[in-house]
Amino acid sequence: MIQLTNDGAMAKLSGMGMDDMPILGYTPRPAQIGPDWFSRYKKLCREFMMSLTDSVEELAMMNLTQDEFMALITGRALAPNLSFRFRIPLVLGGTVDIDNMFMCRTFPYSHLLDRFIIDQYGNDQIWLPNPARKIYVPIHGTGGGDGGNATSDRLSQIAAQIVAARDMD
Repeated sequence: MIQLTNDGAMAKLSGMGMDDMPILGYTPRPAQIGPDWFSRYKKLCREFMMSLTDSVEELAMMNLTQDEFMALITGRALAPNLSFRFRIPLVLGGTVDIDNMFMCRTFPYSHLLDRFIIDQYGNDQIWLPNPARKIYVPIHGTGGGDGGNATSDRLSQIAAQIVAARDMD
C-alpha cells in the first residue's frame, strides 16, 4: 500500500471527478460492530431522510421527481441511485449517528468512494470523504433539475410546508 498525502488523496479524488470533495485525515481504529447495528442504522436512515428538509437546494440538484422528493423527506423511501454513506465507516471506528452520515449518488460517486477508501486499507493514516453538507453534489453537476430555479423554489415550498406541519404536531 502506498501511504497517501493530503495532496495525493485530493489528486486521486480529482481523477475520479470529485475534486471538490473535502477529505478528513483519519487514523483507523478497527472496531467490532454490535449485533444491533442494522436496526439502529435503519432507524437512523429514516431520521436522516426526514432531516433533509434543510437541504432543499442540494435536493433540487438531484433531479428527483416530486414523488421521490416527498418519499425521501418524509422518511418513507430512498430514491433510486441514492446512497447513504458513513463519513467514518463503522469498521474503522465510526458511529451510527446522523453527524457521521451523508448522501450521494450511488453511481458513480458512492462506488468510487468505496474504491478510494478500500485502496487505502492497511495504511496508518487514511483519507476519508467528508462533504461539508448532508448531501454531496459535485460542483460540476450543479446544473439544476429540469425546472431550474423553479424546481428549487417548488421543492423549497414543499419542504417548508412539511416542516410547518411537523411543528404543529
